[in-house]
Amino acid sequence: MADQKDPNGSPTSLQGTVRVRIIDTTSYIHNLPAAAFLSPEYSGLSRLSGPSFSFLIEHPSSRSLLFDLGIRKDWENLPPITTRRIELMQCKLEVKKGVREQLEEHGVDANKIEGIVWSHWHWDHIGDPSTFEKSTALIVGPGFTTNFTPGYPIDDKGRILQSDLDGRELREISFDQGLKMGGFDAFDYFGDGSFYLLDSPGHAIGHICGLARVTASPNSFILMGGDICHHVGQFRPSIKHPLPAVISPHPFDHVSAAPCPSELFEHLLSDNDATKPFYRVAGPKNGIQVAADLDAANESISKLQGMDALDEVLVVIAHDSTLLDVADFFPKYADDFFKKGWAKKGRWLFLKDFAEAVKDLPALEARLGSVTLEA
Repeated sequence: MADQKDPNGSPTSLQGTVRVRIIDTTSYIHNLPAAAFLSPEYSGLSRLSGPSFSFLIEHPSSRSLLFDLGIRKDWENLPPITTRRIELMQCKLEVKKGVREQLEEHGVDANKIEGIVWSHWHWDHIGDPSTFEKSTALIVGPGFTTNFTPGYPIDDKGRILQSDLDGRELREISFDQGLKMGGFDAFDYFGDGSFYLLDSPGHAIGHICGLARVTASPNSFILMGGDICHHVGQFRPSIKHPLPAVISPHPFDHVSAAPCPSELFEHLLSDNDATKPFYRVAGPKNGIQVAADLDAANESISKLQGMDALDEVLVVIAHDSTLLDVADFFPKYADDFFKKGWAKKGRWLFLKDFAEAVKDLPALEARLGSVTLEA
């Protein structure tokens, strides 16, 4: 993003910054059915596994926010309609610690967190707000109040626990100010251009992303993607970042100096086009569609591609396991991601997921020598 302009050229004179720490919440989801989220299906990718990231956003005024909380430790106590859905998906959940536990272990005063932003209402993002003070607000996207309050058990079909809402401010963001960032309708949370909430509907009612300016002059931003998509291959390659002829670092062994030719993946490309993502959002299957609004989901991803095209933007979707090999996590800060080259290092690491889908594995192994193809 150029100084004083967003990617679409809309002027802004506000250049505030925040500090951001990416939290590995110790929440892990194993063996989600990929076909419910991604299309087409590839060999070796029938199930998805990954973390569920949270973010600590710290403003110079000593105000602070959390963006998402991962999975609550006692997820079995979620509303019955939610636990049944988890059981039907036949996935395995692993949660070692709550976010508040991690904050306090490293000296962060969780009592001073002014708000928890939920990217959306799904169980793998909302965590356990009841572990935070009642003075900590819940900040949600458009349509949340109408669709999800009151919670369970007041509404016996409720998706949210009423105990998560009781006694605390529920603040639903409106995007009617006419502000845009990167094509997204935006809300300037602190009023100084340091942290924006982005309207990103499609996957779920009220889905929002976060955009934090972590340096100014030059600008650099961390985009907190939530579930705007579920695999990096849904927004890469793109026109700005086509699949390169030689991929580096090597997706099958990111510490290897050996080159990886893109021709290994070309047969997996949509329309054999190196500028189109490998995946689309999955449509209805067996009468079930995970995305709340398929067209809106695809439009949001298209806008995300525009942000991802900028070298000064680090895109972090909630379940991107490739980031574990690249980024520094809480208690460390992520503000210097641009200097450390995280975006470039991590751009093509998702290709490791296609190890079983690449054709002619014996010939491939011969070309790569000792490099393993295990995803």
